[in-house]
Amino acid sequence: MSIEHKVQLVEELFERLENEITTFKSKTNLQCNNGCGQCCSKPNIDASPLEFLPWAFYLFLNGKAEVTLEELNSKTNSFCHLYQSLSTIDRINGRCSNYKYRGLICRLFGYAASKDKYGKLRLATCKIIKENQQENYNNTEEAINKGLYIPIFSDYYMRLTPIDHRLATTLLPINEALKMAIEEVLHYYAYRPFPGGLENIA
Repeated sequence: MSIEHKVQLVEELFERLENEITTFKSKTNLQCNNGCGQCCSKPNIDASPLEFLPWAFYLFLNGKAEVTLEELNSKTNSFCHLYQSLSTIDRINGRCSNYKYRGLICRLFGYAASKDKYGKLRLATCKIIKENQQENYNNTEEAINKGLYIPIFSDYYMRLTPIDHRLATTLLPINEALKMAIEEVLHYYAYRPFPGGLENIA
């Protein structure tokens, strides 16, 4: 399967998820605080390279893949390369520098569920939402228990697998996943022509 086709399939999966999350938000009134980067500022986030393949492909088309790979190789900390904090002192407030191409883990957290050992769904969200939106959070937990649909982490990661089993099931620290996604695109086009019809996009 070509890189272009894989990117298309990942983006279609993300679009489906965005629609589900939009519906979930409208039914629960749960929202992230504006400018909050609490979950992005953690140094121990794992992700798969496949969920960042659209981002890597975008960089390649715009002539930024090699320089971004160099930046990742020279990074001295484990904070997500895409996260921009307001300052070196305030890491909690900030934003994603490429929000459109954020990964699956970034899209799911806050508005998706994991299953406990008994198969019960648990909303995976942050302490800030739990404490500052306590009533909405409690109502949402109750609604989920009564059957409210919520995206499930494991289900969405399983949907990635048929697109590229290796890239979907390789879980790495997020910056390593970003690097592998770029390397995958660069290796693919090392001996292939620029993607058809896109020669002049960069």
